[in-house]
Amino acid sequence: MAKLPPNPLVSEILRAAHGAKTVEKKVEVLTKYKRDDVKACLIWNFDKAIRSAIPEGDVPYKPNDAPVGVDGGHTRLIHEWKSLYNFIRGGNNRISQMKRETMLVQMLEALHKDEAEVLVLVKDKELQSKYRITRNVVEKAYPEIVWKDR
Repeated sequence: MAKLPPNPLVSEILRAAHGAKTVEKKVEVLTKYKRDDVKACLIWNFDKAIRSAIPEGDVPYKPNDAPVGVDGGHTRLIHEWKSLYNFIRGGNNRISQMKRETMLVQMLEALHKDEAEVLVLVKDKELQSKYRITRNVVEKAYPEIVWKDR
């Protein structure tokens, strides 16, 4: 199993799982780094009942190139994941679409560029276009997830 830094980025965890050669090793990586931010991204990506409130396609934002660990350089999904409900249908109907899209751009520009890329892939349910991770792997790693599309 790839050795990750302490408190890795979601993108680092997904890259490690992607690099694992077998389903069992992928499950092992995801289980070792079991965190709510990782689960939230995987649920949004793989649960067919969860639909993005953000239009599909590219998001016009400026990637944050600040190095990891630089104070004030960027935020991380581990700190921001609880606000992801704003970007899914039925999550927060009290904000306008313009506000929702502005909030997403602000979040993407504040996140480390690799985590922002993960979020853009997840909103379009395209995570598997970059990472070899399937719903089957996620279900084995996180059996406690209650899928809404069942």
